[in-house]
Parts: sequence; C-alpha cells; structure tokens
Amino acid sequence: MTHPTRAALLAEYRKLVSTRIWWLLLVVMVGYLAFVGAAVSASFAFVPEGVEAPLVGEDAARATYSLVNGVGYVFPLVIGSLAMTTEFRHKTITQSLLVEPDRTRFLLAKLLSVVPIGLAAGVVGQLATVAGGAPLLAAQGDGAFLGDGDVIVGLLLGVVVVALWAVIGVAVGSVLSNHVAAIVVILAFTQFVEPIVRVGLGQVDALAGAAAYLPGGAADSLIGASFLGGTGTVDLLPRWAAVLVLLGYAAGLAVLGRLTTLRRDVG
Repeated sequence: MTHPTRAALLAEYRKLVSTRIWWLLLVVMVGYLAFVGAAVSASFAFVPEGVEAPLVGEDAARATYSLVNGVGYVFPLVIGSLAMTTEFRHKTITQSLLVEPDRTRFLLAKLLSVVPIGLAAGVVGQLATVAGGAPLLAAQGDGAFLGDGDVIVGLLLGVVVVALWAVIGVAVGSVLSNHVAAIVVILAFTQFVEPIVRVGLGQVDALAGAAAYLPGGAADSLIGASFLGGTGTVDLLPRWAAVLVLLGYAAGLAVLGRLTTLRRDVG
C-alpha cells in the first residue's frame, strides 16, 4: 500500500471512530440480536407435543446463530452507508477531497476503513446472538452445539460476513449520497424486498438456486447456514463463490458510485 493510500485510509478510519453513531448502532444491534436469538431458539426448543419442530439438533443451532446475517445485516449496512453519506450531509466531503484529491483512492480508503468496525460489529453481534439463543437450545432443545467444529466455523465466518456488509454499505452510500434515501433503501431491501424475493424464488424449483446469488443468500452461503431453513432445504453456494458474489456487489456499487456521485462537483 502506497504512502498516500495509507494516509488516506488512516484519516478515514480516525474520522469514523471519532463519531458516536456507529457504537450507538452497535448497542441497538446487540439488544436486537439477543432478543431475536432468544425468540428463534424458543421456537425450536418449545414445540407443542405432537407438532414437528421446524429444525432440530445442529441445524437448529446453526440457523439460530446465522441470525447475525439473517436479520442483523441491516446494522453494518447502515454503519457503512453513514460513513459515506455523512460526508455529504455535513459538507465535509470538500475537506476530505482536499486531503485526498484522488477520488478513487478516497473511495477505496472509505471502503477499507470500515473493515475494523465491521469486524467489531460481527464479534459483538455473534456474541449477542449466542447469548440470546444458546441457553434455551442447551436447556430445552437438543443442545447449543458450541463445541461443534462446523458451528464454530459458522460463527467465525458470521463475523467476516458482517464486515463485508459494512463495506457494501459504504458502496451503497457512494451511490445514494443522501443519508435518508440510503437508509430507506437499505431498510426496504433488507426487511422486505430480499426476504420476499428469496422465499418466492424458493417456491419455484427452476429458480430456487438463484436466491443464493442475492446478497443475503450469498452471505448465508458463506456462513454455511440460513435462517430461512436448514442447510439441506436451502440452496447454498460454495463458500469461495459466496465471497466472490459479495465482493462483486461491493465492487459493482463502488464503481457505480465513483462514476456518478463522486464524479460530480462537490461543494
């Protein structure tokens, strides 16, 4: 990494960690994932007699712990998008470009600067999900499976997934420079559009595999489990392909942002 790029990256990282919004979002993320983790594990652990549990054993544990992606990915997306959109909202973009006039390098620094925050969000998000879900799975279900190798790998990859979502969030913010518009689009896509599309595609045999190429589907593939069902009932990509798909979304949006928003005059 060249000295100018390293300097730009350090400047963007310091700018990000000096704001309070990211850790406030982390606090909300922790509470939300702990609650949802407890609720989902309860749905697996407390099943009326005569009713078949939706998932059991390791599948139930892995689906519960995948919630960091299944419902939690909105948080790193918002964190990443705000890292970019606040530049335009507070008119600091001009000062930032004076420090780093090369707009491509500036955008690259933005993308990389959120990785440590994304990893931190992934760690606390996974810990919150496990804290909410594991006790019920251990006490009333078939076990928490926290000593299982595949489960541990899934938990670690969940941390990586959250960091990738933060990077994608920056790319979204580079396209939608208005922070309100970016958040509305993120909320609409993560809470309504993609879940509905994934479920809809899953109902058509010929199209079921296409759901794995959506951002959330690719992230589930990287983790190796899906909240939408057990690993045997949901089509998942190989992990290497899932990484490429997620990086492709980040790169595609970043290039679009560089050719549109970051090409215009700012002031």
